[in-house]
Amino acid sequence: MKVVTFGELMLRLAPAGYLRFVQSNKFEATFGGAEANVAVSLANFNQEVKFVSKLPSHEIGQMAVNSLRQFGVDTSEIVRGGDRVGIYYCEKGASQRPSKVIYDRANSSIALAKKEEFDWDKIFKDVDWFHFTGITPALSKEVALICEEACKKAKERHINISCDLNFRKKLWSNKEANEVMSKLCEYIDICIANEEDAKDVFGIEASGTDIESGKLNKDGYVEVAKKLSDRFNFKYMAITLRESISANDNNWSAMLYNAKDGQAYFSKKYAMHIVDRVGGGDSFGAGLIYAFRNEYKEQDAIEFAVAASCLKHSIEGDYNMVSVNEVKALVNGGSSGRVQR
Repeated sequence: MKVVTFGELMLRLAPAGYLRFVQSNKFEATFGGAEANVAVSLANFNQEVKFVSKLPSHEIGQMAVNSLRQFGVDTSEIVRGGDRVGIYYCEKGASQRPSKVIYDRANSSIALAKKEEFDWDKIFKDVDWFHFTGITPALSKEVALICEEACKKAKERHINISCDLNFRKKLWSNKEANEVMSKLCEYIDICIANEEDAKDVFGIEASGTDIESGKLNKDGYVEVAKKLSDRFNFKYMAITLRESISANDNNWSAMLYNAKDGQAYFSKKYAMHIVDRVGGGDSFGAGLIYAFRNEYKEQDAIEFAVAASCLKHSIEGDYNMVSVNEVKALVNGGSSGRVQR
């Protein structure tokens, strides 16, 4: 059985190291995007995974496809057509200077995709898990309808559906996100969010929490998870908890809420020195999917997902280049960073 992820794969252009956009006369070209990042992580965990999207048939589109193929991701259901690959520019922050992302993704192939281009009955053959994020339905009204159609077909086949809310204010308004995601959440079994997503999309905020200062109230997030789970009938709700000390240094942990028994499970906390934080949430989602598909207990599942995403913060680029054994080593206490000989 396979996992299917659906979303946009973009060209990432970034200055070298910690140079600012205005300092740079050249950019490193790689590829990334939320659902593609999840697919690569799962492939690196030896899971069978298929990425679905639409990309141009020209050479840049093929570069994007090849960036997934090299990891063993199944790209056979990527629709080819349209004129452009979406682009995002990424400037890495340092110390008190935050990272910055500038999108150039309007009218990309996937944003202009049509419902009839995706045969979900074919795509979902021999599939037991479907994953998407709130970024994808934000691309256009038509893509939102494609997401809804995919969820309906997945639900008919009793396929597990997970979604990371991933609110992006540069793509749509809070009101638009609320209207669309309220419909899609009716289909979701496992919802993933960060400290801000529930507030931005549904207006539900954890009490006693100040995200800017890094003050987080665990009980407040249990309340948020319970409210959302009760409203949408989620089986599980996972929330990543980031305490930002600076652009380089964060504390990182997460919570998993089991709606059936009302139990919340909190992971250990990692003090991270960050190399690249883009894709951190996606690697968490992939870790959680892997853990559930391999029948981990709740505490073990949240520990695996947090450790996987912790390691991602040490890796350049969107994709998480770690193995299951490396994640397990960190879960089991191998956090010193000592040379392995």
